[in-house]
Amino acid sequence: MKYPDLYHLTVDQNKRFTKQNLTRLVFTNSRFEGLTTTLPQTQTIIDGMGVKGVSTDDIETILQLKRGWEFILKTDEPTSIKLEEKINKIVALHDALIPGEIRTGNSMVALTNDETYIPAVPDASKEEKYLNDVLNSGTMSTTDKAMTIMYHNMRAQIFWDGNKRTATIFANKIMIDGGAGLINIPLDKWEEWNDMLSDFYQTDKMKQLKDWTYKNGIQGVSLK
Repeated sequence: MKYPDLYHLTVDQNKRFTKQNLTRLVFTNSRFEGLTTTLPQTQTIIDGMGVKGVSTDDIETILQLKRGWEFILKTDEPTSIKLEEKINKIVALHDALIPGEIRTGNSMVALTNDETYIPAVPDASKEEKYLNDVLNSGTMSTTDKAMTIMYHNMRAQIFWDGNKRTATIFANKIMIDGGAGLINIPLDKWEEWNDMLSDFYQTDKMKQLKDWTYKNGIQGVSLK
């Protein structure tokens, strides 16, 4: 099996590990939107207080990310396109043209090499089939399934906005349900990861990106 799970937790243990790292997860995810808040500032905002010099829009982005993570920790819903829609409705509430609805119009993504990527308009039934095929695979680990779905969804740009945030939180729901830890890209490797993600958008070749993520972006705790 390629990409065997690095961590083997119960669902409850994985949820507790996620809760312990909630601020750092939100802090990292907020970089998708170009936020520059510090980790202590992120914690203050999560605690319900304002921070001098941080805009209302940035505060709302952080709070909606927090709510998105809290949602997957509480829900017992199975992984599905409908669940993705609910996550997107939370995290992209103040950004998307229609939060929580699959994109029906054109979209464009700016890449790190100053080029642009124009994804096809998504087909909901094809996306549902892709998701189910991966989730039902008997040869893929939980980690492999989560990485594959996360990067596929980012490239497909399924929603009007908030695709990276939605894909990351949804993939981590898969990780949590399988007790496999979390996917979280370290900020000190953010530039390298972004360059590889841009290359993946253009080529649709996922292997290098998954190899790198497996080595650098899987977090958890080993219990003996």
